[in-house]
Amino acid sequence: MEAFYRTHKYLIEHLQAPVRRGLMDEIDWNNRLIGIKGSRGIGKTTFLLAYAREFFGADNRECLYVNLNHFYFTECSLLEFAAKFREQGGKVLLIDQVFKYSNWSKELRYCYDYFPDLKIVFSGSSVMRLKEENPDLSGKVESYHLRGFSFREYLNLLSGHAFKPYKFQEVIRYHREIADEICSQVQPLDYFSDYLHHGFYPFFLEKRNFSENLLKTMNMTLEVDVLYIKQIEQSYLPKLRKLLYLLAVNAPGTPNVSQLSKAIETSRATVMNYIKYLADARLVNMLYPAGEAFPKKPSKVYMYNSNLMYPIRPMQVNEDTVRETFFYNQLQKNSTLNQGQKNAHFLVDGEYNFRIEKTKPLRINPELYYAVEQKAVGEENVIPLWLFGFLY
Repeated sequence: MEAFYRTHKYLIEHLQAPVRRGLMDEIDWNNRLIGIKGSRGIGKTTFLLAYAREFFGADNRECLYVNLNHFYFTECSLLEFAAKFREQGGKVLLIDQVFKYSNWSKELRYCYDYFPDLKIVFSGSSVMRLKEENPDLSGKVESYHLRGFSFREYLNLLSGHAFKPYKFQEVIRYHREIADEICSQVQPLDYFSDYLHHGFYPFFLEKRNFSENLLKTMNMTLEVDVLYIKQIEQSYLPKLRKLLYLLAVNAPGTPNVSQLSKAIETSRATVMNYIKYLADARLVNMLYPAGEAFPKKPSKVYMYNSNLMYPIRPMQVNEDTVRETFFYNQLQKNSTLNQGQKNAHFLVDGEYNFRIEKTKPLRINPELYYAVEQKAVGEENVIPLWLFGFLY
């Protein structure tokens, strides 16, 4: 146990977390069992340690971070470890890589039922369906999703400002006033193209080649998160990789399931399941007409965020697709997006039809809203695209 405390103390003291994530204030920390899901490379470990540092500090032994990837847990059960921690005065156990432990859901449920004075916060892959696939935790766990940096978080980090997030309705109604205030302090467009290329994943701060690191992350997501959690045989990995490549190349196209099934030599049903797995892994987004959902075929498939587009075919990235991908990604946290109507790209919350443009069109349709990239401050139904990066 002492070795884990020493590791905990070292990690807290050497933690590099330059941005305080908004999720920290969204979580109800009074719950006794909390799951933090997120895609690989998004900063889940950093988030757990940042919570420990902010609420307890490095020397408070009431809180302890452990990684279930540790070989210690091949011999000692999670349940035994939690009981020992509690006996020594422990109050909050932070568990990383929970899916690496085979019996995790049952033992977490036991801890919840029999250790009422112990709070457990655990991290897991976005592929995990905590409530649907783990009946032991149904009604017990509160699940949250940690996303990559919003454009707001990225801009705050690089510019040294502390701009607050806005709700979608605030952006719709007061976008000119909000943009005026922000642009009086910084020029968001000076940072926007860099964010689209590499700002979503926190590891852009590391002194490594970002594209190579992102490719590695994407492959690890397929090899570990998707194959391991969905229990797919390793021999099917090349099919998944090829499917992701074909979807990326054709994004935001309507998937031709018959052609895709021939290309990766599998059934149409398997293709649709694989696309769903890729969406669960936060590698792609599926866009449906209003009222439709999986298992129906989506009207379009996008990459999950714009950063993912560049490593796959860096010389052939379509700027229109980058803009649409950014818009979808930034709005999906708190809004529902469907296939647009009336010549629009997206229908937001069943009410607002949006076209995503590079510059302000010569003719403005009063029935549409426009999200325009090369616009610092908007007017009426023309809104700067970058401002939709301030929604979280």
